[in-house]
Amino acid sequence: MNKLEQTWRWYGPVDPVSLQDVKQAGATGIVTALHHIPHGDIWPLADIQERKALIEAAGLTWSVVESVPVHEAIKTNRADAGKYLENYNTSLKNLAACGIKTVCYNFMPVLDWTRTQLDLTMDDGSKALYFNWTDLAIFDLYLFKRENASADYSEDILAKAKAKYAIMSASELDLLRTNVLMGIPNEKEIEMEALRASINEYNAIGREGLKANLALFLTGIADTCNQHGIKMTIHPDDPPYSILGLPRIASSKADLVDILRSVDQEFNGICYCTGSLGAGMDNDLVEIFEAVKKRVYFLHLRNVTKDEEGNFYEADHLGGDVNMFEVMKAVTAENAKRDTPIPFRPDHGHQMLDDLNKVSNPGYSAIGRLRGLAELRGLEMGITGNY
Repeated sequence: MNKLEQTWRWYGPVDPVSLQDVKQAGATGIVTALHHIPHGDIWPLADIQERKALIEAAGLTWSVVESVPVHEAIKTNRADAGKYLENYNTSLKNLAACGIKTVCYNFMPVLDWTRTQLDLTMDDGSKALYFNWTDLAIFDLYLFKRENASADYSEDILAKAKAKYAIMSASELDLLRTNVLMGIPNEKEIEMEALRASINEYNAIGREGLKANLALFLTGIADTCNQHGIKMTIHPDDPPYSILGLPRIASSKADLVDILRSVDQEFNGICYCTGSLGAGMDNDLVEIFEAVKKRVYFLHLRNVTKDEEGNFYEADHLGGDVNMFEVMKAVTAENAKRDTPIPFRPDHGHQMLDDLNKVSNPGYSAIGRLRGLAELRGLEMGITGNY
């Protein structure tokens, strides 16, 4: 029986976590991207080969690309979308020529994953990523000042936001702004005016329009993927709710099933992220996996703890509201049917121990993920008995 492939997200040569660290954690596969290439530009063959050689020189394998970003022109189906789609196809062909054929991407408008605090202190002194609706409302209402934003929040959240904003310092407000707009590590944060313009654009597109644009994108890369054996895996929305008035289309079981049906071909797959989906108040994680498992080509395994308002922090990998035991049972049962193991990575991790004294990418310090990988590896082995 195959074991799941143990992988690790690495942000390239500038990552504070080295490839040697990854090897010591016990992972064999690397999940990375060429963050120095601007969104929408072609990934040159030489750059892919250089990154692959660096990984292989450390005795590791480049298993998954995360991500080849989808340009906003494609998401919004602007007049120049065709140029960016052509570039995307070329990047996919270059990756396939290097033997790299599993690609993670997202279709979240403008912002990637969003958190309001990056250093919530846990009871044990470690630090976690946190999403809080009151803090998001403060950003939305008082910093960003989005038109009609108050309609998107409950009266209780609006009252809490008003009271908290009144006592926040300028530095606290600036930190909140930075956290919300941070974007992907090693890439520049979103600018306020660019976000404002995008929100107006997406208001016109709406949820159904965004779904249609995703289907256009998938149709536009289908021939390349089918000819070169590429598997595309869409990452769920994080958090799985509309934020700042932006539409979300990959937040629930129904959403993911719709995406698979919209372009019903083998290349069109899912990155099953237990953290993103686990933040949804109504999401049943095992039920979701069972519904889409045939097309799950990549796994992000992490945990979250939610409260009744839907605020959540990232918990230990085997703690939190996601029943990782039941998830792992379902995942390993599916993996046993595969000829090729499903790659998974311990997604995010607490900043802890010696990493508390280091500067690292939020969620991507070494020791918290090492702990998560060890726990998940042990859980898999305990369930399968596969030593």
